[in-house]
Amino acid sequence: MDKQQTLEILTNGEMRLEGRLAWGSNYTLLGYVCAADIELPIVYKPRRGERPLWDFPTGTLCLRERAAFLISEAAAWDIVPPTVLREGVHGFGSVQAFVEHDPDLHYFNIEGEADFAEMLQRIVVFDWITNNADRKAGHVLVGADDRIWAIDHGICFNIDYKLRSVIWEFAGREFSAELHTSLKTLRENLETPLYREELLQLLHRNELDVLRRRLDKLIEVGIFPEPGPGRHYPWPPV
Repeated sequence: MDKQQTLEILTNGEMRLEGRLAWGSNYTLLGYVCAADIELPIVYKPRRGERPLWDFPTGTLCLRERAAFLISEAAAWDIVPPTVLREGVHGFGSVQAFVEHDPDLHYFNIEGEADFAEMLQRIVVFDWITNNADRKAGHVLVGADDRIWAIDHGICFNIDYKLRSVIWEFAGREFSAELHTSLKTLRENLETPLYREELLQLLHRNELDVLRRRLDKLIEVGIFPEPGPGRHYPWPPV
């Protein structure tokens, strides 16, 4: 299936749940959405299962999951699996296509490997732009097709600096010309109605303003960020 068909089924397919991932701090449910003779495995995060946080508005984590997908799309990076917002078995929430992967294979297993460098570099700048507070090694998946996917973006887009990541192998290096071009493409696309209008429904205007400033800074300096002040790793790291 192409991406548009996947998004259509995620949005309108009949949902069937199989169980819960017990180790998540918020309710994370596994299941399927079904349409005609197609079944798509999914990860469903209902809003009502979100644990309240002091530094993020209540009930917004699922919105941030969708916003992260839109940022990946606007840059043509294809690093966030297709993600939609919809009513589900336990109410409104995010529904994301499940990535078939080896759960024992994560960032720490592929760190430094040249074959994955370009995809990981996209994740690094994505995390800086979205101000990702929780880039654990286990949030980097190696799909069955050997593509790298980035998941779990509920605590992104804060206006205060909160970047926490395990991926610092590229810190201080210059961007490739291709990556630099994709950042400019992202900046342009963020001003188009296709992305701007939906992002304004998902995030506070101040969060988008700060995101644009972070993006402009990256375009200007052209190098991968260094670790910031204070604790710059998530816990646990995997």
